Amino acid sequence: MARLLRRLVAATLFVAPLLAAAADAPGAADCKPGDLPAATYPHRSGPLTAQELGMARTAWKYFENNTQPTGLANAVDNYPSTTMWDTASYLGAIVAARELGVITPQQADERLGKLIAALGGLALFREELPNKVYHTQTLEKVDYANKPGEIGFSALDLGRLLVWLKIAKERYPQHADAIDRVVLRWKWGHVVDRSGMMFGAILDKDRNTQYVQEGRLGYEEYAAKGFQLWGIATELAARPEPYATVPIYCVEVPYDARDPRKYYQHNYVVTESYALDGIEFNWDLATDRDTDDRRHSQAWMADFASRVYQAQENRWRATGILTARSEHQLDAEPYFVYDTVFTDGYAWNTITEPGQYVPQYAAVSLKAALGMWVLWQSPYTDRLFEQVTRNADPARGFLEGVLENGKGPIRAFTANNNGIILETLLFKAHGKLLKWGGAGPSLWDRTFGGTPYGTRARTAGTPPPCTRSAADAPGASPC
Repeated sequence: MARLLRRLVAATLFVAPLLAAAADAPGAADCKPGDLPAATYPHRSGPLTAQELGMARTAWKYFENNTQPTGLANAVDNYPSTTMWDTASYLGAIVAARELGVITPQQADERLGKLIAALGGLALFREELPNKVYHTQTLEKVDYANKPGEIGFSALDLGRLLVWLKIAKERYPQHADAIDRVVLRWKWGHVVDRSGMMFGAILDKDRNTQYVQEGRLGYEEYAAKGFQLWGIATELAARPEPYATVPIYCVEVPYDARDPRKYYQHNYVVTESYALDGIEFNWDLATDRDTDDRRHSQAWMADFASRVYQAQENRWRATGILTARSEHQLDAEPYFVYDTVFTDGYAWNTITEPGQYVPQYAAVSLKAALGMWVLWQSPYTDRLFEQVTRNADPARGFLEGVLENGKGPIRAFTANNNGIILETLLFKAHGKLLKWGGAGPSLWDRTFGGTPYGTRARTAGTPPPCTRSAADAPGASPC
């Protein structure tokens, strides 16, 4: 999976010094196997404090600095390239900034209009779906070095974008038809097969397209909800199975049981996917319209999220190491790491995309820390909140994170980090972010009439879907 860009322009910045990580932590963990206090921790909710509103303004500063005249925003500060995942984070930032009063409704409408127009004009990979990366100044398809050329599409990135296109459509019906026109251009036959498994596209050494199964536990189910919101069936991708658990600091932490040595994908366990699912969906089923944030119609997702959180709090209690693990950007080679609770057979494993072990880049991820703070109200997340507030530049936004080894902050600013911080603050103020509107049928609905429009969207005008069996699907062989 490749969402954030691997290259950026490193820059100097002002940042407050890092406090010692939990210097007065309780010491040896007093946990007992099976204990899961996090399951009873409430969400934080209510109007933003003056400090929290100031944080929203700081996070928005990133987008003021990095939005291009084309309507797209840079994924990394001052580097004109983006992905669909990062574009979704920008879309979420616009919604949050509007709803929190950081920008006016008119400013939000203008930004939404330009962003939607840009998405509607993108040249698609193989005329199917958005390419993995685009140049934000020219809207050209590019590779990860920002050189012209198409490289494939990511089902996970598209799933997140579909989530935020739906949220924007439901909240702002004046943009609904324009959003629908973006999605109506897409061809669905290769991204989801008839079994409901999701596939990304890559190019082999001869530039031939291969469609490979994409996603692991946490991210796969989250992205599957994006497709479901548009009527695209993702039955297999939405299931947690196959999964197993591993004991980490008294907690049975769930992980994807598909062997990374066989299927060539890391089964990383990080905070981000579970936090996004909680903030955007309240750990509910995709089409659940219930507005009570105290109930979760996807109970297993809420349980798994609490387990991923609890292992991190327990680690802090046992070691004094402040812990908020997620994938994150770096300001130098290797530029991007999966900083995990568990992956590839090891707890607290920090790896590059090829799988190199790089423990020196383990960090408190600010977006993960704030997500944990809002979803699990506890003295531990109060500590995480302090860490977030100390690592921002009012002129540029929030930093990516703070290294666990005490060597300071990660001197990078990104759309994903600042966008997620904004949407997290909106969740605190308003609760579950997917709000169903009361507008009449949109262009999407009118196009497909009274039939199951997801079925028709998947098949009309598209190549035949993959017909790989569920047993073969994880093997990531070409369709």
